[in-house]
Amino acid sequence: MADDLDRRIIHGLHFAPRVSFRLLGEVVGVSEQTVARRYAALRRSGVLRVVGLSTPAAHGQSQWIARLRCRPDAVGPLAESLARRPEVAYANIASGGSEINCIIRAPVGTAHDDVLLRRLPRAASVLDMSVDLLLHPFGLQSAAGWTGGQGSLTEEQVRRLAAERIAPTGPPVTPGEADAPLLAALAEDGRASHTHLAEVTGWSKPRVARRLEVLEAAGSLVFDVDILPERLGYDTNAILWLQVDLSRLQRIGEAVSRHEEVAFAAAVSGRHNIMAVVMCRDTPDFYRYLSTRFAGIEGIRGYEISVRVRRLKQAASLIHQGRLIHPALV
Repeated sequence: MADDLDRRIIHGLHFAPRVSFRLLGEVVGVSEQTVARRYAALRRSGVLRVVGLSTPAAHGQSQWIARLRCRPDAVGPLAESLARRPEVAYANIASGGSEINCIIRAPVGTAHDDVLLRRLPRAASVLDMSVDLLLHPFGLQSAAGWTGGQGSLTEEQVRRLAAERIAPTGPPVTPGEADAPLLAALAEDGRASHTHLAEVTGWSKPRVARRLEVLEAAGSLVFDVDILPERLGYDTNAILWLQVDLSRLQRIGEAVSRHEEVAFAAAVSGRHNIMAVVMCRDTPDFYRYLSTRFAGIEGIRGYEISVRVRRLKQAASLIHQGRLIHPALV
């Protein structure tokens, strides 16, 4: 189980995924060698992966939230098939094993009924399906990072690390064919060195550094940290589907996103207009959250809960035998 130092390292990486171990060690108060050793152990055990991803906007794509209600006896194979598709992210089985939740990338302008139907194997096991557009993420998603509220960094520590991150200044640049080896290497290891990236691309190290800076500054390349909450002691995960008045959408969305139990919150189209991913230690902890912090938000007219029973995919990682791994390794 990860300890407090591991959590501080993970939190620091969320703010600056490619920060040097030297600076990260200075910030969290340990040696460079200790940070490097702890990071290597977390990555080797499959608790954590730092990944570099090209953004949907860079490819003229939007993101859709799909909920598939299926026969419980057939949900597993279908969910695993979807999780292996490159355009599908964050695939999970929820609601007692009868529902699949996933995020899908599709070109802007795609009709909602085409987003998944053309990619979904013909299966009588699908009883019902809804596909809604992800409209807007709440909170500072590019510089937050969920650690369950433990081992978190101070504001001063965050400022030191945030200074290392390149802030997007727009507009997105579409990666070209020559960028493919670079992006493939970063999807495998977001902390790959300039030396390694120069080897796989055939470029010089200065050219690698310049291209990374251009893609990051354009918001076309982002670095993320995939983690397994269960390996940090957070075994109860759920998605809250909220109904709120449009006049309160932004306020409620931002309020929910600031809760330490919430890993992600976004405005979505459809019958529910906010989704929130919640991570808690156990069922009593989840109930405490619902009956206190969540209940204290005014303006929520209704909600549904999809309790996650099996995690299949993060942003760029499959979950295999309790470990985060690169999809190509399965």
